[in-house]
Amino acid sequence: MSSSTEPRRVTIHDVARSAGVSRQTVSRALNDKAEIDGSTKQRVLDAARALGYRPSRFARGLVRPDTTTIGLVVPDLLNPFFTEVASGALEAARARGRHVVVYDTTDDPAQELATLEVIGSQVDAVVGYFTRPEDDLDRGTAGIPVVLIGREPRTPRFSGIAIDGEEGVREAVAHLVSRGHRRIGMLDGQPEATVRRQWFLRAAAECGVRVHPGWVTAGAQTVDGGGSALATLLAAHPDVTAVFAFNDVMAIGALREARRFGLRVPADLAVIGFDGLALGTLVDPELSSVAIDTRALGALAVEQVERLVTGATPLPPGELVVRAALHLRESA
Repeated sequence: MSSSTEPRRVTIHDVARSAGVSRQTVSRALNDKAEIDGSTKQRVLDAARALGYRPSRFARGLVRPDTTTIGLVVPDLLNPFFTEVASGALEAARARGRHVVVYDTTDDPAQELATLEVIGSQVDAVVGYFTRPEDDLDRGTAGIPVVLIGREPRTPRFSGIAIDGEEGVREAVAHLVSRGHRRIGMLDGQPEATVRRQWFLRAAAECGVRVHPGWVTAGAQTVDGGGSALATLLAAHPDVTAVFAFNDVMAIGALREARRFGLRVPADLAVIGFDGLALGTLVDPELSSVAIDTRALGALAVEQVERLVTGATPLPPGELVVRAALHLRESA
């Protein structure tokens, strides 16, 4: 992605040029001063709206001119995955002398939209997780750089950090098959097929394993959700001998539920998660996982947004990928 495709932030000079007035007149109009007539004020406001101009935080005297604030948006800080990503982003931002404001959207589309309605006027750049359409993102962040995590942008307006876990999932399934498992289920994080489910099904097919449709169950992306999904799966298909979970948190719930079923892990049921959280080393047995370097993920997002803020050449898409790999511990 070349720098020429990244939109330049709209300035007060652009608004003044478009409206045919001075910079001082734009400032007066935006601050609702009485020194200008109504028609001029309306012309300025129309130009600002058409250009997507957002008054600079610097112009409003909220920060020193040498300070840049990054807005970090995560869906759930209670999920250790996002906490680890945030930690990596905060460390990378501090090393660059940048400030970070963290927004938790509570995995709620309405809260995400509410965040978008205010974030553009509070920060100079945005990094994070979003589910809203790009039109919504653009309206909420007009004129400032945005780096999406785990989402491929559809337009050059945004930059994105990709997570490629397919090879890691392939390693996980191949490991289970090498241990003699042929009835391998999945605990997915959504009722509809996720990308991770697609990776799992492709890996199983490559290993010559047919996954019965009933071997894939969905649950909330929580400890309780993972336990409930495993209970549903085993009630219908008690012959399943291994499971791959959408994330580590669900996998930990599966470990707890397996114990309730009187199953030994991994002797009776092998369990592999996804994310590679440090939390996985604190459970018994320690969790095997398709691991992402979460701190590197946050740091890479900050590096890209730093390049966009300073006008340096952005990293190309090929360098904006974090790949996952199988980390074997005791549960598989």
